[in-house]
Amino acid sequence: MTAATPTTTTHLAPPVLSAGRRWTVLAVCCLSMFLVGLDTTIVNVGLPAIGRGLDVGTRSLEWTVDAYTIALAGWLISSGALADRFGRRRVFQSGLMVFGTASLVCAMAPSVGALVAARAAQGLGASMLSPVALAIVVNAMPDPRERAQAIGIWASVFGLSMAVGPITGGALVAGLGWRALFWINAPVVAAALVLTPVFVPESRGPRARRLDIPGQALLTVVIGVWVGVLIEGPHVGWTSPAALAAYAVAVVATVGFVWVEGRRHEPLIDLHLFRSPLFSGAVLGAVAVFVALNVTLLLNTFYLQHNRGFTPLAAGVATLPMAVGATVCAPLSGRLVGRVGPRLPLALAGGSTMAGALCLVGLDGHTDISLLLLAYLLIGVGVGFANAPITNTAVSGLPAARAGVAGAITSTARQVGSAIGIALAGGLAANSTPAGLAHASRPGWILVACCGLLLVLVARAAESKK
Repeated sequence: MTAATPTTTTHLAPPVLSAGRRWTVLAVCCLSMFLVGLDTTIVNVGLPAIGRGLDVGTRSLEWTVDAYTIALAGWLISSGALADRFGRRRVFQSGLMVFGTASLVCAMAPSVGALVAARAAQGLGASMLSPVALAIVVNAMPDPRERAQAIGIWASVFGLSMAVGPITGGALVAGLGWRALFWINAPVVAAALVLTPVFVPESRGPRARRLDIPGQALLTVVIGVWVGVLIEGPHVGWTSPAALAAYAVAVVATVGFVWVEGRRHEPLIDLHLFRSPLFSGAVLGAVAVFVALNVTLLLNTFYLQHNRGFTPLAAGVATLPMAVGATVCAPLSGRLVGRVGPRLPLALAGGSTMAGALCLVGLDGHTDISLLLLAYLLIGVGVGFANAPITNTAVSGLPAARAGVAGAITSTARQVGSAIGIALAGGLAANSTPAGLAHASRPGWILVACCGLLLVLVARAAESKK
């Protein structure tokens, strides 16, 4: 084992790459990140078609989305540690293979159980792409200005992929059926697997972090059981024996996770970071943004297709204002953070999200389409403005050496928010008829408005600490 130390050290210095090679590395990594973001949202618009194809209801459909986000959230940090220890390119390639294989299984799934299991495997593969690819990009670009530009492109690609997911999904379902939502990943993964060994250099972290196996296991249980309670609670009853048993497991796992992480020298999640009000606020803000986004996407899907009779393609196209708002405002937000700090873009994010949600609080079966499009635009603007200042706020109150850990935790928080948003919105949709969905969804829009209010409060806290 001692002989391995010098070998690891040889990877510490960033490789000297030509300008063309550096930007090719960025392109390959962005290709993978586009897939991760796309698969977070592309399935939403196809859920009614999946339900008809596999003869399942809303509760099972929630699991096809949340299985992906739970696995992605649960393994993000450990995947980064594995990459630092065993090599980023190696883990990145493994993630591509797992993601691609799971996508093929999803496309051929004969039952909802097989689809949910394959979606969880997809999320595991995605966890090996998201933080690892960003570390590869940072390592390949030692110049701070060029690195900042690359990270800006990276963030824009990820935001764009999530925003265009519903439109892409609607087109695929309309033209080729719901299984095309997963077949589409195959050629992109194949291209990335061919290009990665040719252009992407191997690298490792300056110091290999120890794997926190107990913390990883408990974190997976905590996220999975709490989200599972939100999904299954409306079906089994909030006070049923099964629900009470799930509460007990979730509480014990949560307490156990806090106890274990507080006593480890190298914990999976350093709980001391949460002593910083700025950091805690940013993590809550990250959860809020993705709760709002995913509640909006899922309620939009069921309302437009079940209540208004839209086709999957039309429902996807209806989210175009959201995609435009998020895509245009994401890079603008980054520039604002650099010039004036996080308060203004966070306030804009929160105010815009609240305004969009309040447009839909009175939703009914005949709401004017122009009001819907305006609401989607405002929520998209909110999502676009939110991500850069949240990341900046998370790391601004911490030492530079802990910035990577803070970024990983906020990324995990985003995926937890996605899972919670899907579970809550699915619960509203599952307990209503198609005709009553508009009225049943109103608590969801109040929740989205509250998420916007939380962002405004985080903005005020960020300003007060300056």
